[in-house]
Amino acid sequence: MIIGAHLSASKGYTHMLEEALSIGANTFQFFTRNPRGGKAKDIDESDVKTFLEKSKDAGFGVIIAHAPYTLNCCSDKPETRRFALETFADDLKRMEYTPHMLYNFHPGSHVGQGTERGIELICETLNSVLFEDMTTTVTLETMAGKGSEIGGRFEELRRIIDSVELKDKLGVCLDTCHVSDGGYDIINDLDGVLGEFDRVIGLERLKALHLNDSKNPAGARKDRHEKIGEGYIGIETFEKIVNNKYLKNIPMFLETPNELDGYAKEIALLKSLVKD
Repeated sequence: MIIGAHLSASKGYTHMLEEALSIGANTFQFFTRNPRGGKAKDIDESDVKTFLEKSKDAGFGVIIAHAPYTLNCCSDKPETRRFALETFADDLKRMEYTPHMLYNFHPGSHVGQGTERGIELICETLNSVLFEDMTTTVTLETMAGKGSEIGGRFEELRRIIDSVELKDKLGVCLDTCHVSDGGYDIINDLDGVLGEFDRVIGLERLKALHLNDSKNPAGARKDRHEKIGEGYIGIETFEKIVNNKYLKNIPMFLETPNELDGYAKEIALLKSLVKD
């Protein structure tokens, strides 16, 4: 089982590795910079080298970097789209210090321009920033569909993938809170949802899972994360997820409202649900 939590990157990669190990994790997620935007810290090459050595020794799985929330490739404001493009391009260059990892982003909100125009703008950015010899896989996150968000339906992610030239650089990160809030019935029909995902996108593109319970019932389109087993999705659904033949070997990342000790308890809980 490859499982981790969202950790602060303020003290570097090696510190995140040590924190992950302290909570029983064998991977982690982090923001590349302040989640509300801004300049990223300079890469400490010595820290990265130590991290790569220690993570290999610890048998660590793939890690995932998360783009800032302010990265909106399909904004109606040119300056916001410019920030998204420049941040995206800078992050992908930085990701090559830790090769073969994942970079996750929210597709964005079209802000009244319409889904078609939003997807067109997202693809323009992706076609500008992806490059042939990059080792990073960029993951489109499934969204809850609130407001003018793009990515609340699998078909929208498929349309983005279809319009990107370097399709082999793209994957999907499925967020359990988001898909449930978006109306996909993972509680009563997990297999059916995965079947639909496979039909529309292809399970081979599913590269990561965000494990989050939800403060709202299915279809609410709210996107409010809850601790595992304390929300509407419920512990029985997470037991199905960690034992599902298509999901159990995919890296899983907690984004629940927790501190380190809370993440440690959730990781232990999820491990205890594994049947084999």
